[in-house]
Amino acid sequence: MTLRRSRQHTHGTPWNARSAGVLALMLLMLTLAGCATTPRLAESTHQRLPRQALIEDVPFHAQRDYQCGPASLAMALNAGGVDVEVDTLIPQVFLPGREGSVQPEMLATVRRHGRIPFVIDNRLDALLTEIDAGHPVVVMQNLALPAWPMWHYAVAIGYDLDDNELILHSGEEPERIESFRRFDATWARSDRWAFVALPPGTLPEGIAEDRAVEAISAYERVQGAAATLPAWEALVERFPRAAMGHFALGNARHASGDAQGAIQAFEGAVSVQPELAVAWLNLGLVLRHQGDLPAARRALERAADLPGHWQPQAREALAGLQEETRS
Repeated sequence: MTLRRSRQHTHGTPWNARSAGVLALMLLMLTLAGCATTPRLAESTHQRLPRQALIEDVPFHAQRDYQCGPASLAMALNAGGVDVEVDTLIPQVFLPGREGSVQPEMLATVRRHGRIPFVIDNRLDALLTEIDAGHPVVVMQNLALPAWPMWHYAVAIGYDLDDNELILHSGEEPERIESFRRFDATWARSDRWAFVALPPGTLPEGIAEDRAVEAISAYERVQGAAATLPAWEALVERFPRAAMGHFALGNARHASGDAQGAIQAFEGAVSVQPELAVAWLNLGLVLRHQGDLPAARRALERAADLPGHWQPQAREALAGLQEETRS
């Protein structure tokens, strides 16, 4: 568990005011948990998902003090084929001053190890959908109260719709069973934050276009265009109307030395969004480099006609092309 305010040691010591306060807090937690309701899944989720699912090949790493972040991260990465030890991850994600791991460090560490962290929608439907797809889900919970948080990471690996139960690798317990009601009460206190760690080229089942673009772009800033290329290809296959996805794919292909593939991707971007000036500009520059000057001129003229941030660069490139054709 992470970010706990204090650790209680009551064995062999008399009860005092602090102990009584802890007991009162525990009773209040139980009361609140009892008031929670079982989250309702969409009817489409009930129809689409099998009644039970379990990802059986997720290794278990028991957490040590305040190390649920590195342990959960190791489980998710190991399940995805990344050979990394918990001890290797501890200095990468653990913040001693905070006695735990915070979300940015968790996501950044996933990227450093060659996987893309996709934050999923904060709904139980989305979480169960990823489990059914074979994607372990790292979840963040607050096991106490907002005023006295006990932040905790676990890995959701299975569910049972008939019994309304979730299966998690959590703390020191593999395949821990929690009711949907109990789990959601603690998950909700983190705004139901969760993510999957996937190799480039694999997308979450229920990811939205903008969230996928954001996650892949962040990965590309760390790992570079060549490593990210499969992710952009998967994105435009999933979202063929994503103009920025086609544009990013064009940039990645060009950086990888595939000029013809870049041209095709930039053409896809402007066919979806004709006002995307930067795509016209990059299309014109690649065509010019490839020696197709008439096509380059047409693309640069389109870019130069569109107002905005890229218009000065487009006009400069067009003027350079015109000077080149006159000489």
